[in-house]
Amino acid sequence: MKKTIIITGGAGFIGSHVVRLFVNKYPEYQIVNLDALTYAGNLENLTDVANCPNYTFVKADITDYEAISAVFSQYKPDGVIHLAAESHVDRSITDPFAFIRTNVMGTCNLLHVAKELWKGQMEGKRFYHISTDEVYGALEKDGTFFVETTKYDPHSPYSASKSSSDHFVRAYHDTYGMPVVISNCSNNYGSHHFPEKLIPLAINNIKHNRPIPIYGKGENIRDWLFVDDHARAIDVIFHTGKDGDTYNIGGNNEWTNIDLIRLLCSIMDRKLGRAEGESAKLITYVTDRAGHDLRYAIDSSKLQRELGWKPSLQFEEGLEKTVDWYLANEAWVDRITSGAYQQYYEKQYTNR
Repeated sequence: MKKTIIITGGAGFIGSHVVRLFVNKYPEYQIVNLDALTYAGNLENLTDVANCPNYTFVKADITDYEAISAVFSQYKPDGVIHLAAESHVDRSITDPFAFIRTNVMGTCNLLHVAKELWKGQMEGKRFYHISTDEVYGALEKDGTFFVETTKYDPHSPYSASKSSSDHFVRAYHDTYGMPVVISNCSNNYGSHHFPEKLIPLAINNIKHNRPIPIYGKGENIRDWLFVDDHARAIDVIFHTGKDGDTYNIGGNNEWTNIDLIRLLCSIMDRKLGRAEGESAKLITYVTDRAGHDLRYAIDSSKLQRELGWKPSLQFEEGLEKTVDWYLANEAWVDRITSGAYQQYYEKQYTNR
């Protein structure tokens, strides 16, 4: 094997897409999926690559320094692609300390273990930290965008924890010479998304004629990035990004939450054979989230200009593909919502 790559959080939404891409595209790499299998980790996301000879799953928690040290000692990775994170803003408001433990301390554990392993042999190594656009704060409806040099201004415990982890990654580069790259991405959507997030939650609720909760008046604006495009960007940045640099990844698809849900309702009406406008009757406005940022929008021109990446889909096409996947994989959603996914697939695939 030419390289051994540890991908943290590889059983999660974005992580599973990255694992699948690397396992299939780089048969000469040994891909080690390191995941704690918290509520958002699901090994069913990776059944199609579970038996590939260049894939290994290891159950470990990045907050456990001794466990992470043992994994790095055993597999001696040449690279780390770090996606493991607590990421749901609502959960961060309820339990900020869980986000501090995982996103800050967990990242520092990985950084330090990698530094010790690579000490004196940094050539050809890479620590790639995946972050979020939420570290930049909020934008007004004025046409401006987040760029790589935008000042950090986090507003939630989630974004504050990710901001802190970003700073530690840069500090390890500046202090110890760690070969690092960071990317900050906009909202992802696509298959295998845990159904507490807006799009999969709405799809599932529409299918079952349940209310679709919308914060405030639904005027918050997000830039939506198709998860497969994000995985391709991670591939490009990992292999060709400049050490110590940051790259923004965005879909150039800004939508208000209410317009997004109305479009989704229209698609679902057509897919389910309902009368146009039927699903939109399920829209229910709820009390706004505390500290809810108005608008996020990413300028990914640096990534496109320097590394040649660009998004492949417009939002309408990507949303159609996403709806088709969820409707074709009702059993996957049912196992998530019932909790059955945690017992069966952990027992079947742990440490394979």
